[in-house]
Amino acid sequence: MSGNILEITGLTTRVSGYTILDDLYFSVEENELRVLLGPNGAGKTTLIDMISGRYKPTGGKILFENRDITGLAPHKIFKRGICRKFQVPNMYETLSVFDNVMISLAGHRLVVQSLFHKHTATDQDRVVEILEFIGLVEKAGFPADALSHGERQWLEMGMLIAADPKLLLLDEPTTGMTEADKQKTADLIQRIAERHTVLLVEHDMHVVRRLGNFVTVLHQGGILAEGPLSDVVANEEVRQVYLGQGKFSGA
Repeated sequence: MSGNILEITGLTTRVSGYTILDDLYFSVEENELRVLLGPNGAGKTTLIDMISGRYKPTGGKILFENRDITGLAPHKIFKRGICRKFQVPNMYETLSVFDNVMISLAGHRLVVQSLFHKHTATDQDRVVEILEFIGLVEKAGFPADALSHGERQWLEMGMLIAADPKLLLLDEPTTGMTEADKQKTADLIQRIAERHTVLLVEHDMHVVRRLGNFVTVLHQGGILAEGPLSDVVANEEVRQVYLGQGKFSGA
């Protein structure tokens, strides 16, 4: 069994006197696909914010590959191998799908440098490989703003994959998608997890069931339950938290 790639101890976040994360202990194993659940306000996105360096915690530590990354700037955390996907896709709207992935593959170079840099055959082959992986190779020449909502989400995942992350943070990637696109996205996440450690925040239980992995449920800034999905959905406390939201109906 692999060791923990992410280890969080005593993580606390307070904003204007309100506690969002409360002495949280949490870990993710290397090569694991972990799903993070919880009602609105449970602290899911805040936890992702802390890991990715968007905000600094009030207390506690975040260890990545046994190195303390607590409070580091986002670009430094990115260089350590942690990539984060927001709910709203972030890309270069007027550039082609191919160029968006190529820029991410270039990584350290500026956008203009990446566009005019002479790309090697290896670089181009890698971009095509990624586009095939995310199902957008036939739209390689399309501008990003011509893509559908689901396709834009897949493109951003491809851009993150191009950076070859050790840990990929996905924050509700299926929001606003059609049911068909949600299924494709779940399949894509499953395939991504074969190559990268993934921490996924998700609200759609159909997607979560399709992935069928180890889950952690947050509530009021702490862990309410953790374990295989079948055990968690049978947990009475979890069902009470989600009561009235229809999250676990038919589980």
